[in-house]
Amino acid sequence: MTLSIAIQMDSIEHIDIKSDSTFVMALEAEARGYKNYHYLAKNLTFKNGKVTALANELNVRYQENNHFTLKDPEIITLANFDVVLMRQDPPFDMTYITATHLLEKIHPKTVVVNNPAEVRNAPEKIFVTEFPDLMPPTLITRNRQEAVHFRTEYKDLIIKPLYGNGGSGIFRIKPNDENFNSLLEMFEAFYREPYILQRYESAVRNGDKRIILIDGKPVGAVNRVPADGESRSNLHVGGTAKKSSLTKRDLEICDAIGPTLEERGLIFVGIDVIGNYITEINVTSPTCIQEINCFNGVNIEKDLWDVIESKVS
Repeated sequence: MTLSIAIQMDSIEHIDIKSDSTFVMALEAEARGYKNYHYLAKNLTFKNGKVTALANELNVRYQENNHFTLKDPEIITLANFDVVLMRQDPPFDMTYITATHLLEKIHPKTVVVNNPAEVRNAPEKIFVTEFPDLMPPTLITRNRQEAVHFRTEYKDLIIKPLYGNGGSGIFRIKPNDENFNSLLEMFEAFYREPYILQRYESAVRNGDKRIILIDGKPVGAVNRVPADGESRSNLHVGGTAKKSSLTKRDLEICDAIGPTLEERGLIFVGIDVIGNYITEINVTSPTCIQEINCFNGVNIEKDLWDVIESKVS
């Protein structure tokens, strides 16, 4: 099958080809004979009933400092493409939400991965609340009194922005930490939306597991172990990737959420699991394909494109 692919992502110039998931997805697409185009979300346009983008035909190769070629820019009509990959990084803000509205106008005739309406309805830290039995005690609020009561009940907490990403703005508040009120003041000053508090799970010292699901089925996992003195396990803030397998509990979690993901057209999803609990369901731009491939000798991007092909068919 020959497909035309439009990839909505951040600038390809500065990506790390050794870890970027979108890059290996583009590599596999090109290996299959698909034609790839690249565009930035800011170049997405709606005019006279059509959704277009200022884009460049893209060629990729696994060569550091020489990993891509972009041809001359042109205006493309996205309804003429087989697939659009929505792969720009969060934050999940009004720009992101607007892009989902525009891409919704072409889906499902053009298959958008993931379904843009469902992406809009499933911000990472809120979507997980649909599965309360699987997550640690959690509070989403902007009410100071509620936050104080939650701390009294659970003592050791994590506080983070509701729509943050990549580990930015995450703090651990230990029982004797005197900065709790100052942190609440900071969150209230910097963010208009509520913040999220969760019970601190000491199992994070053993790692925060990223599990990749394709069409609702788990295909691999990698453990991300935080550095000493750090509560965040994100790889770009010093976490270390470690080989991992799926435990019985992991499979129970995947079995519980998988049918919902498949039903909603959330084809490519990454979930975060600490100990026995799921903390986030990432549907916007999940990562860790390359790490899982390296540790397990698999090729997740091939599985992903097989499923996407079936959706196009």
